[in-house]
Amino acid sequence: MTTNARTSLLCIVLFLSLAACDDQKKQMSPPPPPSVTVAKPIRKTITEWDEYVGRFEAIDSVDIRARVSGYIESINFTDGQIVNKDQLLFVIDRRPYEIALQQAKASLTQSRTQFTFAESEFERAKALVKDGTLSRSTYDERLQAVQEARASVKVAEAGLAEAKLNLDYTEVRAPVAGRISRRLVSKGSLITGGSESATLLTNIVSMDPIYFYFDVPESAYLKYSRLAQSSDRPHLREHTYTVFIALLDEKEFHHQGLTNFLENIIDRNSGTISIRAVVPNPENLLIQGLFGKVRLPGRGAHEALLVPDAIIGSDQSRKFVMAVDDKNIARPRPVEIGPVVDGLRVVRKGIVPTDTLIVNGLLRARPGMPVTPQDGVIEAAAN
Repeated sequence: MTTNARTSLLCIVLFLSLAACDDQKKQMSPPPPPSVTVAKPIRKTITEWDEYVGRFEAIDSVDIRARVSGYIESINFTDGQIVNKDQLLFVIDRRPYEIALQQAKASLTQSRTQFTFAESEFERAKALVKDGTLSRSTYDERLQAVQEARASVKVAEAGLAEAKLNLDYTEVRAPVAGRISRRLVSKGSLITGGSESATLLTNIVSMDPIYFYFDVPESAYLKYSRLAQSSDRPHLREHTYTVFIALLDEKEFHHQGLTNFLENIIDRNSGTISIRAVVPNPENLLIQGLFGKVRLPGRGAHEALLVPDAIIGSDQSRKFVMAVDDKNIARPRPVEIGPVVDGLRVVRKGIVPTDTLIVNGLLRARPGMPVTPQDGVIEAAAN
């Protein structure tokens, strides 16, 4: 082998050795920190809304029962229609009560006649007892007869009033305006009236306005009471709050009502207390038994920090976000969260407005490890 050939071979071997060393160094060097997007939390003045589930209930719900017994003569409504107050619903056979009324009138006439006769006899007795023609005992008997006749007139008058009332009760009328249920008896049915076991004829529920009842937990009641004590929010017993309600098929809270009642006890079984709101219902869309979601102001207007729900992690019962410190190290921050406002989650405790939070690339970030932050922005949902 010539000298030039040896030199060329040594150069090739040296080049390959240097290339292998470079590859080994590259394999041994650590990878660069993962890239993440960071942003500051939004600072905004908000009114927090607490959300609960409740049920609509009619202000008036009346079971219709007759006050007298008899046969149903006519039914004067269509099942499910809207009825007005005092509208005629059922007519019970009037003939027995008309006869009873005539008997009561005759009885009153008889009692008045007896009273007139007893009174005239007593007047004569007063004149005769003065001159001794009539004994004192006979005078007392006639006085007693007058008093008994007067009482008989009162009894007969009461009987006549009762007979008139019973005759009026043969017409069953709507005690309230609202939507009536179906008829539970048919024409010609014999019904019982005037007692707790009276036959149920139908039911009427009022429509406009309507109540909405919802239960709040004991912790929420205590929160509202503490806020009232610190003058941050008037108490529910002393102030009317506007609430917004959405039905189960609605995304927006279209229906508006006003609170007007807070229960006086906390239910020992559920640990909740009931709140009632009155809601206008001009289109009769809302009916008793319908479920809905309600938003109640949680506290007065105040500044809050908002972040996307997606950046909040869970560690068993603890919530946290990942922040980046001044050395670009990822650090978990335990937080206390509140409701959603404008599509973002309220963070009550755990972060400050100057914190840099990881909003994208959370899966690449590890607590205590460096990251490569890239500026981003948190945007609230458009109103």
